[in-house]
Amino acid sequence: MEKPDRPLRRGWTTGACATGAAKAAYTALLTGTFPDPVEVPLPRGERPAFALAMTRREGDTATAGIVKDAGDDPDVTHGAMVQARVRRLPAGSGITFKAGPGVGTVTRPGLPIPPGEPAINPVPRRMISEALNEVAGGPADAEVEISIPGGEKLAERTLNGRLGIVGGLSILGTTGIVVPYSCAAWIDSIHRGIDVARAIGLTHIAAATGATSETAVQNLHGLTEVALIDMGDFVGGMLKYLRRHPVARVSIAGGVAKMTKMAQGLLDLHSNRGSVDLASLAEIAVEGGGSPALGQAILQANTVAQAFDLAKAEAVPIGDIVARKARRTALEAVAGSGTAIEVVIFDRAGTLVGRAGFAADHDEPPSR
Repeated sequence: MEKPDRPLRRGWTTGACATGAAKAAYTALLTGTFPDPVEVPLPRGERPAFALAMTRREGDTATAGIVKDAGDDPDVTHGAMVQARVRRLPAGSGITFKAGPGVGTVTRPGLPIPPGEPAINPVPRRMISEALNEVAGGPADAEVEISIPGGEKLAERTLNGRLGIVGGLSILGTTGIVVPYSCAAWIDSIHRGIDVARAIGLTHIAAATGATSETAVQNLHGLTEVALIDMGDFVGGMLKYLRRHPVARVSIAGGVAKMTKMAQGLLDLHSNRGSVDLASLAEIAVEGGGSPALGQAILQANTVAQAFDLAKAEAVPIGDIVARKARRTALEAVAGSGTAIEVVIFDRAGTLVGRAGFAADHDEPPSR
């Protein structure tokens, strides 16, 4: 995901769109008219207006739809239709929520919504309730069914299945606003994955930077899918969350370049956040028993993978050394949590090329 070289346009969350659609539908039930555009109150006080893409009245229900605009964020739900079908309930019933087609249902503990409930997160629920109460001039009584046509297919491109959300997408958002390239949804998925693992009693999880290392570490330990965390470049965000919400054992898996960056103390592994220091890698190789010529060759290497190959030719265990240093970086980030850390490094073929196991480095406590 590369940012465009221009000012970035913000967008709207599925929660904001669902709120607008629900408010418009409920207004039509009470007044006979769909407000278009419909103004929505957001948690921080903003009141954007959304154009309606569809409206329908059927008996005692009304339905409205809003097309989600994610701005310049590479969001899988950009352009999706978020619909709300609202039905009036008897006085005193309050507001209830249902998952329509394309919206998932929670099946595992550990998420902000309990199992059996539609995957409509707490803040969107509150936004919808406040919007309907605003229309009613007091406590509203309504059943709100949120749907996203095609949402079940879109959900295959998210981590919902791994989190135990089945049947479609989640209705998300804490502010109603999508900040482009903030990767907030990805980081939130990391946190929710840890929450689910803890809730079902897992004591060993594995966080990987990519698909190859994830498959390799899963096979290495025989882990179930729910134990896998798609960490991407956000090792720091994951470790900081683990410090507050510890798991007994965590395997961190990645390729040679990203794990080398972690060994150098970096916790954001994206290419834009810093590059591998080949001079440090050359020093590691020489300290590990390599020749001065090897150090010079690594300084001239085009890639980290090439540097690893050069070290391998001299039987220097550079992967294990890098893994130990990366493990120390991780231990510093989770210090005091009781979480045990393992770092495993795989090449592009998924072959193990470096490892610092859970019992490593007892004589090298993390520096403070």
